[in-house]
Amino acid sequence: MSATIIYLSHGGGPLPLLGDRLHADMVRFLTELGPKLKKPKAIVVISAHWEQARPTCTANPQPPLIYDYYGFPPESYTIRYPSPGDRELAFRVASLLDEGCVDEQRGFDHGMYVPLKLLFPEPSIPTIQLSLLSSLSSEAHYHMGEQLKPLLDEDLLIIGSGFSFHNMQQFWKPDDQKNLAFQDYLFATCCNTDDEAARKAGLVYWEQAPFARYCHPREDHLLPLLVCQGMAGTQATCIFDGPILGRRSLAFQWERS
Repeated sequence: MSATIIYLSHGGGPLPLLGDRLHADMVRFLTELGPKLKKPKAIVVISAHWEQARPTCTANPQPPLIYDYYGFPPESYTIRYPSPGDRELAFRVASLLDEGCVDEQRGFDHGMYVPLKLLFPEPSIPTIQLSLLSSLSSEAHYHMGEQLKPLLDEDLLIIGSGFSFHNMQQFWKPDDQKNLAFQDYLFATCCNTDDEAARKAGLVYWEQAPFARYCHPREDHLLPLLVCQGMAGTQATCIFDGPILGRRSLAFQWERS
C-alpha cells in the first residue's frame, strides 16, 4: 500500500453542495474522482481554513462540523458529514512535525467536508485535519510536507484543500490573462519540471510568478499545495483544469507507481 496525494480547489464556501451552477465542473470532477480512488484506511486533510502557531492535528474521535462561512442559505448550516476522527493517526502525524501538537476538541471546517462529501458521500473513512502555520511561510509549509514523507508508505489519502486562484474581489467575473498566466506557472512548476529542487524553488518563491499577488492576495489557499508537493517529491499530474466561480482553477495528484 502507498499514499495518494491530491491538491484540489474546493470552491466557494458551501456552494458546491448547493447546486451552484458556477461549481458544476468542479462537482462533476469530484463525484467522478471518488470512485476512481482506492478507498484509503484514513484521510489527512490540510485545510486552508485552519491556521495555528504550531502544526496541529485534530484528535477528536467524533469531530463536529464548523460552519465557517456566513451569508449563505439556511440549508448551508444543516449540512451533515459525521466522519469519524482518528486519534492515533493524529498523534502520529503530529510526531513527525517540528513542534507538532494535537487539538482534541476542534471539528472539521468546510475545507474538509465540502470536498469529502462529494468524493466519498458515505462518511465512513476516519479523517483528521492538519492546520497551516499562522506564519504563512512558504518554506515552512514545504518543509512540513518533507517531514510527512514517512506517511508515503501507508494506506492514506492526503488532501491539500485550497484554491489555486483566491482573490475574493475577482470571483464571478470573466477569467483574464492574469489568472491564466499564474495557473500556467503552477502547472509548469508541478507537472513539467523534472528536478525536485526546481519544483521546490518554483513554489517556495511563488511570489515571483506572473500576477502572483493578484491571484493570491493572501497565500492561505495556495499553501496546502506546497505541503503536498513537499511530501510527494515527484512530478504531479494535473487532474482538473477548469472553471470554478468563473476562474480557471487546478487540481493535482501524486501517486507512487
